[in-house]
Amino acid sequence: MADLRTRWMARLAFLAAAAPIVLLLTVAGLRDSLTLLLTAAAGMAAMLAGAYWFLSHRGFARWLGAVVVLAAPVTVAWLYARQNLIWVVVALAALWAAMVACGRNALARVKHQPVREVPPPHRPFLIMNPRSGGGKVVRFELEKRARELGADVALLTDTPVADLARQALRDGADLLGVAGGDGTQALVAAIAAEAGVPFLVLSAGTRNHFALDLGLDRTDPATGLAALTDGVELRVDLGRAGDRVFVNNVSFGAYAEVVRRPEYRDDKARTTLDVLPDLISGHRGPHLRLRIGDRVVDGPQAVLVSNNPYGTDDVAGLGRRHGLDGGVLGVLAVRGLQLVRSTVTEVTVEADQPEIPVGIDGESVLLPTPVRCTISAGALRVRVPRHRPVPPPELDWVRLRHLALGRA
Repeated sequence: MADLRTRWMARLAFLAAAAPIVLLLTVAGLRDSLTLLLTAAAGMAAMLAGAYWFLSHRGFARWLGAVVVLAAPVTVAWLYARQNLIWVVVALAALWAAMVACGRNALARVKHQPVREVPPPHRPFLIMNPRSGGGKVVRFELEKRARELGADVALLTDTPVADLARQALRDGADLLGVAGGDGTQALVAAIAAEAGVPFLVLSAGTRNHFALDLGLDRTDPATGLAALTDGVELRVDLGRAGDRVFVNNVSFGAYAEVVRRPEYRDDKARTTLDVLPDLISGHRGPHLRLRIGDRVVDGPQAVLVSNNPYGTDDVAGLGRRHGLDGGVLGVLAVRGLQLVRSTVTEVTVEADQPEIPVGIDGESVLLPTPVRCTISAGALRVRVPRHRPVPPPELDWVRLRHLALGRA
């Protein structure tokens, strides 16, 4: 059974969710409340249309879209101000924040990924990329600190990372770790999973998405070294796209084409804005077809397949995964203004070309078509520090309802 505090936090989340409806009906009445909601919905629709226009056009048309994106919320706020209802908007925002805080507080008390007690490794082997993250390996003295804890360390130079990992296993390593980007981590994670040895992540890359979802401290990668002496073990899933493993996601279409451009590394924003209009209009890139079970999505401009789905409580849907042990893939596909979202165990991407560019954990590769993406549940043993930040749970209203009713 849920404890008393958890029950009341769940109940407060439902009260905070219902309060905006009561507030609107009390202040504005039924007819005016519907008008206010329709005004907000129209403003949101205009913003989305303006954003799409901005991304899919160049020159004057692009900046016209930017004006719409900026003008829509200003216009909605002005209409609310004319009716002296700005305070209602502020109150609604406060109630929304209270709902999220109470709901997450209740779920955080009951939802934890199970960990396993394990002894420290005898011969840990860490691969470090001194160029990743603007030189975090050097800045945080990761090589020195790891060696002081008894780890063998190899700095990544011209030797392929997979060769370093396999040689370490032949030499008796009982843990493989990486201080580098997500793409490097995926390569070593695949080898660790195949050998059945634990894997360690140091957040020394630029974005460190995998480290974020493991609950690691991304501001100080050295804290991850605590897993060598006082660590616990998680079982997490691995995604597969053809014969390649990914720890975060694999992308097709627009993003994969953008990452493929040589100038992307030096100027990401400008390259993206320059390439997107042709990709969205279908004038560049392969014609894709997405198969999700019995469903077919023809001609999506962008497809993202992730190792476990991204949280639905994130507006962009791409910020954080609230678990890496669900045994499912998350699928996001964009076709015009249509957003397709699904959770499956297998998805296939077909194309009108024999091979297509694919972004695997941010690295551009070419894969033969069709590309079949699957999930390997619990395939990877990950060693993490015993004490680490806990990511906020996703708002799960079914779970909250059970907790509010006092059920486990």
